[in-house]
Amino acid sequence: MKAVLAKSSGFCMGVKRAVDTAKTVYGKGVYVLGEIIHNESVIKDIEALGTTFVDSIDEVSEGTLIIRSHGVGKSILDKLEKKDIKVINCTCPFVIKTQKIIEEHYLNGFRIIIAGEKNHPEVIGLNGWCDNSATIIDENYESIDLKEDEKVCLVSQTTYSASKFEKILDFFNKKTLKTLEIFKTICYTTRERQEEAEILSKTCDAMVVVGGKNSSNTKKLMSICQGNCKNVYFISNPDELDYEKLINFKKVGIVAGASTPNEQSMEVFLNMESTEVKSSVMEEALSAIDEQKFRRGQRITATISAANDDGLALYINNTKKEIILPKDEIDCESYDKAVYAAKVGDEIEVMIVGLNPVVLSEKAIKAQKEEEEVVAKIRDGEIFTVTVTGSNKGGLVAKLGSYDVFIPSSQIRIGFVKDLEKYVGKQLRLKAEKVESNGRRKQIVGSQRVILEAEKAERDAAREAKEEAFFASINSGDVVTGKVVRFAAFGAFVEVNGFDCLAPLSDLSWTNAKTPAEVLEIGKEYEFKVLKCERETKRVSLGYKQLQPKPWQLAADKYVIGETVKGKVVRIVSFGAFVEVEKGIDGLVHVSQISHEWLENPTSVLKEGDEVEAKILDMDVEKEKMTLSIKALTPAPEGVQKPRREKKEDVEGEEKAERKPRRERKPEVNDDEPREWTEGGLGGISLGDLLNNKD
Repeated sequence: MKAVLAKSSGFCMGVKRAVDTAKTVYGKGVYVLGEIIHNESVIKDIEALGTTFVDSIDEVSEGTLIIRSHGVGKSILDKLEKKDIKVINCTCPFVIKTQKIIEEHYLNGFRIIIAGEKNHPEVIGLNGWCDNSATIIDENYESIDLKEDEKVCLVSQTTYSASKFEKILDFFNKKTLKTLEIFKTICYTTRERQEEAEILSKTCDAMVVVGGKNSSNTKKLMSICQGNCKNVYFISNPDELDYEKLINFKKVGIVAGASTPNEQSMEVFLNMESTEVKSSVMEEALSAIDEQKFRRGQRITATISAANDDGLALYINNTKKEIILPKDEIDCESYDKAVYAAKVGDEIEVMIVGLNPVVLSEKAIKAQKEEEEVVAKIRDGEIFTVTVTGSNKGGLVAKLGSYDVFIPSSQIRIGFVKDLEKYVGKQLRLKAEKVESNGRRKQIVGSQRVILEAEKAERDAAREAKEEAFFASINSGDVVTGKVVRFAAFGAFVEVNGFDCLAPLSDLSWTNAKTPAEVLEIGKEYEFKVLKCERETKRVSLGYKQLQPKPWQLAADKYVIGETVKGKVVRIVSFGAFVEVEKGIDGLVHVSQISHEWLENPTSVLKEGDEVEAKILDMDVEKEKMTLSIKALTPAPEGVQKPRREKKEDVEGEEKAERKPRRERKPEVNDDEPREWTEGGLGGISLGDLLNNKD
């Protein structure tokens, strides 16, 4: 024979909490309203502790009153508040949840219909949350009188038969009502026990149902088993079972009601006389009652069973565990016990963040959801940032929440990366190439290179469009406004409409500036003339001096023949010295106009860099020439020999470029004025004429 114990055995969470409370708070002056559970042995154990069971609150005038898991009506709680009694409310959280649904809908004008046993203490208590106006239905549901203009709220007893409730739902869904709101308030523990009983009774040769004879949920299990199996044994304690009858069956299923202590279920098996039966039953039983295996990071649904100073007591669905959710791990701005006390019975999703013992967190759920939202965006191609934590042979590694991030070396930047270590501790912008989230493995393979390549392509496209627009709007000869952005030895770079143009050094000034800084200032805007525009090579040359007047163009207004000017000797030649009057304007002081004395070479008197004063003897603006005299500003000493006349050979080459046009000799010669030697020589007669007339 093989025995199979249903996994959902032993006290349900609500019953366990009530029984544990009664075994902790007991003695004289402690009362329990009604049977704490429908199990005679448990009731006797509690009575033995000195606790008194009462049927009405009128029997209690002081002390402590424990309300069982079935709950009570609202009016009873209101009366207890006016009494000098300490109340410990052990109403099952699932029952409290149903009470809230009924109260809310009743106050909003709904007709309340409860599917359940009319005389069951839970149903009586639920009815008390709508001023005892609810319609209670069970087998008689088809005879209920419904009006089309009604607003109906349908709930069920938490331990009601799931199969019966499904039939009731089918009936109501076929009705035409103004509003129908249905709440499936059957406790999931009840549903699980009924489902297991349904499955086991269909596959076993015999069934053993353990539980109180007055227990509603146990009787439902009995009814389910009898519907599928011929051999069903209903016992309230282990001593009632005839174990010898079980030996003849190949497979025996065991189910227990929510009010049946786990010890009683175990005792049923341990009392079996057959060694073969004992062995198989023990193996199955121990396996069935083993704790659910939790894992770190697992998200589970729990029911709030109580609120205390340390946090929330949560009943872990599908287990027999009640675990505290610390208040620091609750997703709220500030923990208020009173606020959460009103939420007893509500479900809450938590994450297992620690094991041995199990540690729960609601905040971890929020953090995980936020992370999932971020990862979803990353899957869709959103750029994210990580800080590199290390490297390996293949590339770089980082973390993003609970995800491992890997960046292959080929995806770090455009080009080859030789030294990976220099990236450790630095931030990278990445796009996901692959996102994995399979079980415990969470990894993102990212690439920064694709971002850089995309940005480069975007910049190149924008630059090309900008250049195309620029060259379409500019031509040689145009005058444009540009901002000086930087200098180079060969000129200045000028930004015109976002495009860099070059203003060569030679085109910045008429005065032959040596550096761009002599003419322009970085950051300032100036007007320039477009000298050359080459679309193919994307080069534009600008000129600044072309828009500025030449120094000689202003000379006529600044200088007058006969006036004295100051200047600097900038160049000395054999026939004289060039004096810079101002930038771009040089004047020639002929050797004969340097001194009253005859000079073999100008360097005997002058040297480059000397500051001198001179008189303007002549000026030709068009030819950009100025003749100066230093000696004209000094009186001639007596007895000084007049300078000899220079020969034509002495003024060949560059002196010709500086010489004034030939003029007729005047009859009277003033030694203070400059003179020029000519072939006319003596009296205007040339040497050739003299020779020709010799005969």
